[in-house]
Amino acid sequence: MADLDSTRYVKIDTDPRMGAEMVLATVYEALVEKGYNPINQLVGYIMSGDPTYITSYKGARSIITKVDREDLLEELLNHYMG
Repeated sequence: MADLDSTRYVKIDTDPRMGAEMVLATVYEALVEKGYNPINQLVGYIMSGDPTYITSYKGARSIITKVDREDLLEELLNHYMG
């Protein structure tokens, strides 16, 4: 019988070859192709953490959840400010 009182840690494996910049570009493209406003959808996801803001088309939802939202925000700010 499993120990239900202990904390379980779940590690999501990320693809080290796919950084935040590539993830954002891939997800942005999928959102545009599906007819969504990608800026609104990405802001909604980053602010709330709710993956339903991102379409599952072309695996975009799965891809974006493998990158920490703080890393996505950092990439956006670096691109904007730099």
